Amino acid sequence: MTIHMRGRAGALAWVLRAAAAALACTALTGLAASPAGDARSGKDIVDAHCASCHAKGVKGAPRIGDKQAWAARASRGLTGLTDSAIKGVREMPPHGGNPGLSNADIERAIIYMVNQSGGQWVEPVNVAKAPGERSGQEVVKEQCSQCHETGKGGAPKIGDRAAWIPRLNHGLDTTVRSAINGHGGMPPRGGKANLTDKEIRNAIIYMFNPAGNSVPAKK
Repeated sequence: MTIHMRGRAGALAWVLRAAAAALACTALTGLAASPAGDARSGKDIVDAHCASCHAKGVKGAPRIGDKQAWAARASRGLTGLTDSAIKGVREMPPHGGNPGLSNADIERAIIYMVNQSGGQWVEPVNVAKAPGERSGQEVVKEQCSQCHETGKGGAPKIGDRAAWIPRLNHGLDTTVRSAINGHGGMPPRGGKANLTDKEIRNAIIYMFNPAGNSVPAKK
């Protein structure tokens, strides 16, 4: 009888250990980055992970809605803000303390908070579900040529190097960021929200030199 009870106790202990291991595995899986096709909106990410500090400005975090606080940060561009959030800054740990957030999740959260604080940035589309990447020529023909073909509203014409070089003096990345955020009479992402950052880059390179697809080096 004693042997039988010990056997049952041993089996129960094994089941409990297995269950604990399964729960631990599930918890670790939850920390993994979201699948590429599971792009949450910036609002969803902020509500779930960022609002605990950014809703009220806890520990010096810029409060959502504080235009002055976010304007200073937005001037660094999405790349700079994302890099800081990924690495951690001041009292905010890397990835906002949530290793399960992908870099794309962080970008969307930042864009949402900037826009809720006076910005007009465009949230990127879910690239995993988007059609194949369009070439610079395709993007220009489909969207950019509406203004850049004739120079409407002061837009630099396609292939007019003299007009493009001053705009590229600070580097291609700066010009791409300007197009993403909107500049002068051009709305964010050239008025076509489903253009990816890479497609905008392709379009700018093509418009600078349709024949050679090259841009001047940053001065």
